[in-house]
Amino acid sequence: MPFISLFIMAVVLLLLLFLMVIWRLSVKSQSPRRMPIEVQPTGEYESIEFQGSAWVRGWLLWPTNGQQELRNQPLPVIIISHGWASNRARVLRYVEPFRAAGYAVIVYDVTSHGESDAVKAPSALLFRDDLLAAVRYAHSRPELDAARIGILGHSLGGFGAMLALDEGLEVQAIVTDSMPANPFTMITAELKRRGLPIFPLAQLVPRIWLLRSRIHRADFDAINIRETILRNERRGTGRVPIYMIHSMGDTFIPPSELQGIVTNLPCELPHLFVHTNGHSCSEQDPAFWEAVLPFLNQHVKQAAVSPHHSNKCTSS
Repeated sequence: MPFISLFIMAVVLLLLLFLMVIWRLSVKSQSPRRMPIEVQPTGEYESIEFQGSAWVRGWLLWPTNGQQELRNQPLPVIIISHGWASNRARVLRYVEPFRAAGYAVIVYDVTSHGESDAVKAPSALLFRDDLLAAVRYAHSRPELDAARIGILGHSLGGFGAMLALDEGLEVQAIVTDSMPANPFTMITAELKRRGLPIFPLAQLVPRIWLLRSRIHRADFDAINIRETILRNERRGTGRVPIYMIHSMGDTFIPPSELQGIVTNLPCELPHLFVHTNGHSCSEQDPAFWEAVLPFLNQHVKQAAVSPHHSNKCTSS
């Protein structure tokens, strides 16, 4: 066999081996670790399930600290969506201030996380679709006030909440915490967490994720959180108020993600940079609750009062 033919065969085999390795690494990075549910809620709660991207399991927690007398009328509710490779137990850290303030709280495992059922190729769209399903579930419960629903989304949970806005999300307010500005930031962060090489995976893995998830690249490229915010603002009195928070010490999803969203935005978007070190600890800064509780009390608990609309991304 001529030398040139052997050379071509060797190159083809090496290329096939390279593609096989890239594919396997992509599949690995697209498979969120199933973190066990190691903590149970305190106080009164019930286990729930509803149909999202698959069967989704969670908890409905009732108010505490003398708020039980409020149960004779539909309660305002906060729905909390966790991030990639997390679960509902890990966002219990947010729950007690809401329960003490008279809110019911729903936490759940996003599809392919925790105790929820799985799909073959998870993507950021699961967080959008499961949040929409959680809101529909809240609407189905007569004990909960469908006209007083707030969302708190951590990391990719916040990103899913923003995507859900363009799908007609029926809530009164959204708070995001340490949210990536685009899904590719999350892919790069996941590669780092798993100790996988950024180059060339950061260039190739997104394409494989989309291929496995059967998502068109053009649809993913069209995702733009700033444009979503502006479309929401153009709805006028029908807009959903938004408050964005990020930890200055977040090395997983850097605070520059939020800074990039708010810089040169042609409207005033309420946001806060808290001084904590990590991706999952914003609530440890007292400034977090000093901002979040008044914001949600105004827009969720007091939702019957229509705020005056001004040239802001939300009334503050």
